[in-house]
Amino acid sequence: MLNLNSMMIGSFQQKVLAEFYQKVFEKEPDMADGGYSGWLVGKTFFAVGEHSDIKNKSKEPARFIFNFETIDVKKEFNRIKNIGAEVIKEPYEMGGAWIATLADPDGNYFQLMTPWESK
Repeated sequence: MLNLNSMMIGSFQQKVLAEFYQKVFEKEPDMADGGYSGWLVGKTFFAVGEHSDIKNKSKEPARFIFNFETIDVKKEFNRIKNIGAEVIKEPYEMGGAWIATLADPDGNYFQLMTPWESK
């Protein structure tokens, strides 16, 4: 059995991305070392860091979309939109769950979602 314990976004502008996610998570990084910053978000460690292969914004931002769970998608959507996230899709309902899609300063897509009900 696998458990997703961490993920890292490589960036050409690590400082900008770290400042953005610090506002999203509403806390200082749990780890900051050189060109890397990371936060424990739920049970997953989320990191941003410098990467020599990354030169520009994401060319295919829909290829990998990560989701943040919240019981109030509309409230979090407005809060995160107001800190500078690009709106990709306003909150909508799908299969009983609320979803909204935004992009960070590097153009990476992420979604806000209500918790999935297990059946």
